[in-house]
Amino acid sequence: MPRAVFCRELGPPEKLRLESFAAAPLAPGQARVAIHAAGINFPDILMAAGEYQLKPDLPFIPGMEAAGDVVEVDRAANGVAVGDRVIVKLRHGGYSEEAVVTPSQLTPLPSTFDYAEGAVFLAAHGTAYHALVDRGQIQRGEVLLVHGAGGGVGLAAVELGKLLGANVIAAASSEEKLAVAQARGADHLVLYGREPFRDAVKRITDGRGADVVVDPVGSEVFEQSLRCIAWAARLLVVGFTGGIGLARTNLVLIKGASVLGVRAGEAVRKNPALGVARIKALSEWAEAGKIRPNISHRLPLAEFAPAMRLLMDRKAIGRVALMAR
Repeated sequence: MPRAVFCRELGPPEKLRLESFAAAPLAPGQARVAIHAAGINFPDILMAAGEYQLKPDLPFIPGMEAAGDVVEVDRAANGVAVGDRVIVKLRHGGYSEEAVVTPSQLTPLPSTFDYAEGAVFLAAHGTAYHALVDRGQIQRGEVLLVHGAGGGVGLAAVELGKLLGANVIAAASSEEKLAVAQARGADHLVLYGREPFRDAVKRITDGRGADVVVDPVGSEVFEQSLRCIAWAARLLVVGFTGGIGLARTNLVLIKGASVLGVRAGEAVRKNPALGVARIKALSEWAEAGKIRPNISHRLPLAEFAPAMRLLMDRKAIGRVALMAR
Protein backbone atom coordinates (compact mmCIF):
# COMPACT_ATOMS: atom_id res chain seq x y z
CA MET A 1 0.00 0.00 0.00
CA PRO A 2 1.26 3.52 -0.76
CA ARG A 3 2.06 5.95 2.05
CA ALA A 4 1.26 9.62 2.47
CA VAL A 5 1.54 12.38 5.06
CA PHE A 6 -1.93 13.08 6.47
CA CYS A 7 -3.20 16.14 8.29
CA ARG A 8 -5.96 14.92 10.60
CA GLU A 9 -5.81 17.84 13.03
CA LEU A 10 -4.61 21.38 12.41
CA GLY A 11 -1.34 22.45 13.95
CA PRO A 12 2.45 22.36 13.52
CA PRO A 13 4.24 19.83 11.28
CA GLU A 14 4.72 17.42 14.17
CA LYS A 15 0.96 16.78 14.25
CA LEU A 16 1.06 15.31 10.73
CA ARG A 17 1.29 11.54 10.38
CA LEU A 18 2.80 9.23 7.76
CA GLU A 19 0.22 6.54 7.05
CA SER A 20 -0.53 3.84 4.50
CA PHE A 21 -3.69 4.22 2.45
CA ALA A 22 -5.71 2.24 -0.05
CA ALA A 23 -5.05 3.33 -3.60
CA ALA A 24 -8.16 4.77 -5.22
CA PRO A 25 -9.36 3.41 -8.57
CA LEU A 26 -9.13 5.78 -11.50
CA ALA A 27 -12.19 7.72 -12.53
CA PRO A 28 -12.76 8.42 -16.22
CA GLY A 29 -10.06 10.65 -17.64
CA GLN A 30 -7.65 10.27 -14.71
CA ALA A 31 -4.03 9.11 -14.43
CA ARG A 32 -2.01 7.64 -11.59
CA VAL A 33 1.47 9.01 -10.88
CA ALA A 34 4.10 7.23 -8.80
CA ILE A 35 5.63 10.20 -6.97
CA HIS A 36 9.39 10.29 -6.59
CA ALA A 37 9.71 13.71 -4.94
CA ALA A 38 7.55 16.50 -3.54
CA GLY A 39 8.38 20.15 -3.00
CA ILE A 40 7.81 21.89 0.33
CA ASN A 41 6.21 25.34 0.20
CA PHE A 42 5.14 27.78 2.91
CA PRO A 43 1.46 27.37 1.95
CA ASP A 44 1.76 23.68 2.91
CA ILE A 45 2.80 24.72 6.41
CA LEU A 46 0.09 27.37 6.68
CA MET A 47 -2.56 24.99 5.33
CA ALA A 48 -1.66 22.32 7.90
CA ALA A 49 -1.99 24.96 10.62
CA GLY A 50 -5.33 26.21 9.31
CA GLU A 51 -3.82 29.61 8.52
CA TYR A 52 -3.97 29.58 4.72
CA GLN A 53 -6.74 31.01 2.54
CA LEU A 54 -7.46 27.50 1.22
CA LYS A 55 -8.81 25.29 4.03
CA PRO A 56 -9.33 21.69 2.84
CA ASP A 57 -11.63 19.40 4.76
CA LEU A 58 -9.83 17.10 7.19
CA PRO A 59 -8.11 14.79 6.64
CA PHE A 60 -5.99 15.94 3.73
CA ILE A 61 -2.49 15.44 2.37
CA PRO A 62 -0.34 18.59 2.14
CA GLY A 63 1.85 19.34 -0.85
CA MET A 64 1.32 21.65 -3.82
CA GLU A 65 3.80 20.11 -6.24
CA ALA A 66 5.50 16.81 -6.98
CA ALA A 67 7.21 14.87 -9.75
CA GLY A 68 7.22 11.23 -10.80
CA ASP A 69 6.20 8.67 -13.41
CA VAL A 70 2.79 7.99 -14.90
CA VAL A 71 2.01 4.35 -14.07
CA GLU A 72 -1.66 4.00 -15.01
CA VAL A 73 -3.94 5.89 -17.39
CA ASP A 74 -7.67 5.68 -17.93
CA ARG A 75 -8.55 5.30 -21.59
CA ALA A 76 -10.45 8.61 -21.53
CA ALA A 77 -7.33 10.52 -20.42
CA ASN A 78 -5.81 12.38 -23.35
CA GLY A 79 -2.26 13.61 -23.80
CA VAL A 80 -0.63 11.37 -21.21
CA ALA A 81 0.83 7.86 -21.38
CA VAL A 82 2.28 5.29 -19.02
CA GLY A 83 5.98 5.95 -18.58
CA ASP A 84 5.78 9.73 -18.93
CA ARG A 85 8.08 11.61 -16.53
CA VAL A 86 5.96 14.46 -15.22
CA ILE A 87 5.61 17.38 -12.86
CA VAL A 88 2.37 17.23 -10.87
CA LYS A 89 0.53 20.48 -10.08
CA LEU A 90 -1.74 20.29 -7.02
CA ARG A 91 -3.46 22.43 -4.44
CA HIS A 92 -2.70 19.70 -1.88
CA GLY A 93 -1.85 15.99 -2.02
CA GLY A 94 1.83 15.99 -2.94
CA TYR A 95 3.37 14.50 0.23
CA SER A 96 2.59 11.00 -0.95
CA GLU A 97 3.97 8.03 -2.84
CA GLU A 98 1.26 8.36 -5.47
CA ALA A 99 -1.36 10.79 -6.73
CA VAL A 100 -4.43 10.40 -8.93
CA VAL A 101 -4.82 13.45 -11.15
CA THR A 102 -6.18 14.70 -14.47
CA PRO A 103 -3.91 15.32 -17.48
CA SER A 104 -4.35 19.08 -17.01
CA GLN A 105 -2.43 18.76 -13.74
CA LEU A 106 0.61 17.29 -15.47
CA THR A 107 3.43 18.89 -17.39
CA PRO A 108 6.49 17.12 -18.83
CA LEU A 109 9.54 16.97 -16.59
CA PRO A 110 12.37 18.89 -18.28
CA SER A 111 15.01 16.48 -19.55
CA THR A 112 17.67 18.55 -17.75
CA PHE A 113 16.05 18.01 -14.32
CA ASP A 114 15.96 15.13 -11.88
CA TYR A 115 12.71 14.35 -10.05
CA ALA A 116 13.53 16.56 -7.05
CA GLU A 117 14.27 19.55 -9.28
CA GLY A 118 11.04 18.99 -11.14
CA ALA A 119 9.12 18.74 -7.88
CA VAL A 120 10.29 22.17 -6.71
CA PHE A 121 10.20 23.97 -10.04
CA LEU A 122 6.80 25.36 -10.94
CA ALA A 123 5.58 26.81 -7.64
CA ALA A 124 8.58 29.06 -7.02
CA HIS A 125 9.60 29.80 -10.59
CA GLY A 126 5.96 30.10 -11.63
CA THR A 127 5.33 32.65 -8.87
CA ALA A 128 8.47 34.59 -9.81
CA TYR A 129 7.47 34.57 -13.48
CA HIS A 130 3.94 35.76 -12.72
CA ALA A 131 5.34 38.49 -10.47
CA LEU A 132 7.95 39.81 -12.88
CA VAL A 133 6.25 39.28 -16.24
CA ASP A 134 2.48 39.36 -15.72
CA ARG A 135 2.28 41.78 -12.79
CA GLY A 136 5.51 43.76 -12.71
CA GLN A 137 6.03 43.87 -16.49
CA ILE A 138 9.72 44.28 -15.86
CA GLN A 139 11.78 45.83 -18.64
CA ARG A 140 15.37 45.22 -19.69
CA GLY A 141 17.71 47.55 -17.83
CA GLU A 142 15.38 48.22 -14.89
CA VAL A 143 16.57 47.82 -11.30
CA LEU A 144 15.02 44.84 -9.51
CA LEU A 145 15.21 44.54 -5.72
CA VAL A 146 14.56 41.00 -4.47
CA HIS A 147 13.90 40.47 -0.78
CA GLY A 148 14.37 37.05 0.79
CA ALA A 149 16.76 36.27 -2.05
CA GLY A 150 17.86 33.05 -0.35
CA GLY A 151 14.34 31.61 -0.40
CA GLY A 152 12.66 29.61 -3.13
CA VAL A 153 10.70 32.44 -4.76
CA GLY A 154 13.48 34.94 -4.05
CA LEU A 155 16.17 32.89 -5.79
CA ALA A 156 13.83 32.20 -8.69
CA ALA A 157 13.16 35.94 -9.00
CA VAL A 158 16.89 36.65 -9.01
CA GLU A 159 17.46 34.07 -11.72
CA LEU A 160 14.52 35.14 -13.89
CA GLY A 161 15.16 38.83 -13.33
CA LYS A 162 18.69 38.47 -14.65
CA LEU A 163 17.47 36.37 -17.57
CA LEU A 164 14.96 39.12 -18.43
CA GLY A 165 17.72 41.74 -18.46
CA ALA A 166 17.21 43.47 -15.11
CA ASN A 167 19.93 44.89 -12.87
CA VAL A 168 19.34 42.66 -9.84
CA ILE A 169 19.87 43.64 -6.21
CA ALA A 170 19.57 40.59 -3.93
CA ALA A 171 18.86 41.09 -0.22
CA ALA A 172 19.15 38.19 2.23
CA SER A 173 19.94 37.33 5.85
CA SER A 174 23.27 35.51 5.46
CA GLU A 175 26.44 35.55 3.41
CA GLU A 176 25.77 31.94 2.42
CA LYS A 177 22.40 32.83 0.93
CA LEU A 178 23.86 35.83 -0.87
CA ALA A 179 26.61 33.67 -2.36
CA VAL A 180 23.96 31.42 -3.93
CA ALA A 181 22.04 34.48 -5.16
CA GLN A 182 25.20 35.81 -6.76
CA ALA A 183 25.75 32.49 -8.48
CA ARG A 184 22.21 32.77 -9.85
CA GLY A 185 22.93 36.15 -11.41
CA ALA A 186 22.56 38.86 -8.75
CA ASP A 187 24.52 42.00 -9.67
CA HIS A 188 24.53 43.50 -6.17
CA LEU A 189 24.29 41.91 -2.73
CA VAL A 190 22.73 43.40 0.40
CA LEU A 191 23.10 41.68 3.78
CA TYR A 192 20.29 42.48 6.20
CA GLY A 193 21.84 43.64 9.46
CA ARG A 194 25.03 45.00 7.91
CA GLU A 195 23.39 48.07 6.39
CA PRO A 196 19.76 49.22 6.16
CA PHE A 197 18.70 47.92 2.78
CA ARG A 198 16.98 51.22 1.89
CA ASP A 199 20.36 52.94 2.23
CA ALA A 200 22.09 50.23 0.23
CA VAL A 201 19.60 50.48 -2.63
CA LYS A 202 19.95 54.26 -2.76
CA ARG A 203 23.74 53.91 -2.75
CA ILE A 204 23.75 51.29 -5.49
CA THR A 205 21.35 53.29 -7.69
CA ASP A 206 22.89 56.74 -7.02
CA GLY A 207 19.71 57.78 -5.23
CA ARG A 208 17.30 56.77 -7.99
CA GLY A 209 15.83 53.68 -6.32
CA ALA A 210 14.47 50.36 -7.52
CA ASP A 211 11.97 50.07 -10.37
CA VAL A 212 10.55 46.72 -9.26
CA VAL A 213 10.52 45.14 -5.79
CA VAL A 214 9.77 41.47 -5.13
CA ASP A 215 8.65 41.10 -1.51
CA PRO A 216 7.87 37.66 -0.07
CA VAL A 217 8.72 38.90 3.45
CA GLY A 218 6.26 41.68 4.36
CA SER A 219 6.46 43.31 7.79
CA GLU A 220 8.86 46.29 7.97
CA VAL A 221 10.53 45.20 4.74
CA PHE A 222 7.45 46.34 2.83
CA GLU A 223 7.34 49.83 4.33
CA GLN A 224 11.08 50.39 4.03
CA SER A 225 10.92 49.30 0.39
CA LEU A 226 8.58 52.23 -0.25
CA ARG A 227 11.44 54.49 0.85
CA CYS A 228 13.92 53.27 -1.78
CA ILE A 229 11.88 53.07 -4.97
CA ALA A 230 12.08 54.98 -8.23
CA TRP A 231 9.25 56.92 -9.85
CA ALA A 232 6.46 54.63 -11.11
CA ALA A 233 7.93 51.63 -9.27
CA ARG A 234 6.00 48.39 -8.92
CA LEU A 235 5.99 46.66 -5.53
CA LEU A 236 5.09 43.00 -5.87
CA VAL A 237 3.56 41.50 -2.75
CA VAL A 238 4.39 37.79 -2.97
CA GLY A 239 3.98 36.75 0.66
CA PHE A 240 4.36 37.68 4.30
CA THR A 241 6.74 35.19 5.90
CA GLY A 242 7.88 37.95 8.28
CA GLY A 243 4.40 39.25 9.06
CA ILE A 244 1.80 41.47 7.40
CA GLY A 245 3.25 44.69 6.03
CA LEU A 246 1.48 48.07 6.33
CA ALA A 247 1.61 50.56 3.47
CA ARG A 248 2.16 54.27 4.01
CA THR A 249 -0.05 55.49 1.23
CA ASN A 250 1.64 58.89 1.05
CA LEU A 251 4.83 57.13 -0.11
CA VAL A 252 2.89 55.26 -2.78
CA LEU A 253 1.37 58.54 -3.99
CA ILE A 254 4.59 60.57 -3.97
CA LYS A 255 6.42 58.01 -6.12
CA GLY A 256 3.48 57.27 -8.41
CA ALA A 257 4.00 53.66 -7.40
CA SER A 258 1.85 50.57 -7.83
CA VAL A 259 1.39 47.89 -5.17
CA LEU A 260 0.45 44.61 -6.84
CA GLY A 261 -0.64 41.35 -5.26
CA VAL A 262 0.90 38.18 -6.69
CA ARG A 263 -1.19 35.00 -6.64
CA ALA A 264 0.18 32.83 -9.40
CA GLY A 265 -2.17 29.90 -8.90
CA GLU A 266 -5.34 31.96 -8.60
CA ALA A 267 -4.37 34.03 -11.64
CA VAL A 268 -4.27 30.85 -13.75
CA ARG A 269 -7.61 29.69 -12.40
CA LYS A 270 -9.07 33.05 -13.46
CA ASN A 271 -7.21 33.16 -16.78
CA PRO A 272 -5.86 29.75 -17.93
CA ALA A 273 -3.99 31.34 -20.85
CA LEU A 274 -1.55 32.85 -18.37
CA GLY A 275 -0.58 29.37 -17.18
CA VAL A 276 -0.03 28.09 -20.71
CA ALA A 277 2.35 30.95 -21.54
CA ARG A 278 4.12 30.64 -18.19
CA ILE A 279 4.80 26.91 -18.42
CA LYS A 280 5.90 27.22 -22.05
CA ALA A 281 8.47 29.90 -21.23
CA LEU A 282 9.76 28.19 -18.07
CA SER A 283 10.00 24.79 -19.76
CA GLU A 284 11.92 26.20 -22.72
CA TRP A 285 14.37 27.99 -20.44
CA ALA A 286 14.81 24.84 -18.34
CA GLU A 287 15.47 22.68 -21.43
CA ALA A 288 18.02 25.26 -22.61
CA GLY A 289 19.82 25.08 -19.25
CA LYS A 290 19.10 28.73 -18.44
CA ILE A 291 17.22 28.12 -15.17
CA ARG A 292 17.37 25.46 -12.47
CA PRO A 293 16.01 25.27 -8.92
CA ASN A 294 18.51 25.34 -6.06
CA ILE A 295 17.79 22.50 -3.61
CA SER A 296 19.64 22.83 -0.32
CA HIS A 297 18.07 19.78 1.34
CA ARG A 298 16.62 16.46 0.16
CA LEU A 299 14.99 14.41 2.91
CA PRO A 300 13.03 11.14 2.87
CA LEU A 301 9.25 11.34 3.05
CA ALA A 302 9.28 10.08 6.65
CA GLU A 303 11.23 13.20 7.70
CA PHE A 304 8.48 15.58 6.59
CA ALA A 305 8.41 17.49 9.91
CA PRO A 306 12.16 18.33 10.00
CA ALA A 307 11.93 19.19 6.31
CA MET A 308 9.08 21.64 6.91
CA ARG A 309 10.96 23.10 9.87
CA LEU A 310 13.86 23.97 7.57
CA LEU A 311 11.59 26.51 5.87
CA MET A 312 10.05 27.72 9.11
CA ASP A 313 13.49 28.27 10.68
CA ARG A 314 14.89 29.97 7.53
CA LYS A 315 17.58 27.29 7.18
CA ALA A 316 16.82 26.37 3.59
CA ILE A 317 18.57 28.05 0.69
CA GLY A 318 16.23 27.86 -2.25
CA ARG A 319 14.09 24.75 -1.97
CA VAL A 320 13.59 21.62 0.15
CA ALA A 321 12.48 18.36 -1.45
CA LEU A 322 10.86 15.29 0.11
CA MET A 323 12.04 12.10 -1.57
CA ALA A 324 9.29 9.49 -1.77
CA ARG A 325 11.29 6.87 -3.70
